[in-house]
Amino acid sequence: MPTYEYVCTKCGHAMEAFQSMKDAPLKQCPACKKPALKRLVGGGAGLIFKGSGFYITDYKKKSGTPDPKPAAKSSETKSAAAPAAK
Repeated sequence: MPTYEYVCTKCGHAMEAFQSMKDAPLKQCPACKKPALKRLVGGGAGLIFKGSGFYITDYKKKSGTPDPKPAAKSSETKSAAAPAAK
């Protein structure tokens, strides 16, 4: 259920209401009790990730594991050097 923002056109009271999308917009201001509430157009919160989430450190190289790229380069240099040695 979304959270809607309201503002009273009479007294300026601002509030948020947690409502279903099927519910009718609120009309009566809780502060001044006049039927002057207007629902504001909001951008929303966008995506909300729940749980542990995704972090750049999730894919970071572990300190104890070797980097595969230098190992591949060293094997290429050995194979290129072997024919020259013969």
